[in-house]
Amino acid sequence: MTGVAVEGDRWSSRDLAVVAARAAAEKLATDVVVLDVGDAIGICEHFVVASAASERQVKAVVDFVEEVVRERIGRSPAAEEGRGARRWVVLDYGDVVVHVFHADERAYYRLDRLYGDVPRTDWSEP
Repeated sequence: MTGVAVEGDRWSSRDLAVVAARAAAEKLATDVVVLDVGDAIGICEHFVVASAASERQVKAVVDFVEEVVRERIGRSPAAEEGRGARRWVVLDYGDVVVHVFHADERAYYRLDRLYGDVPRTDWSEP
């Protein structure tokens, strides 16, 4: 994974979201998006949403996102939900919330559609 632009030693919420999205994609998550939800919900700045084909892959993606964010940015989630069930795991970093869905759960809850009018951040490699 290539670097993400930072100012000094401070990582922005956008940087964290981009690092998490790239990590999820590297672990073969599909339909990875970064939604800029700050103006819409006010409790965080970004949602990272990703899908995985199986419960095993959900776990692998979540574990890898946590590892990469910890190594690159030095942060661990303040809270997490759903790790045991592996159907919809949420990693809450405060300013960024990472959602890793089993593909069936993502189709059911349609989080992307709920926030369909918010801007998206381009997280792809340059």
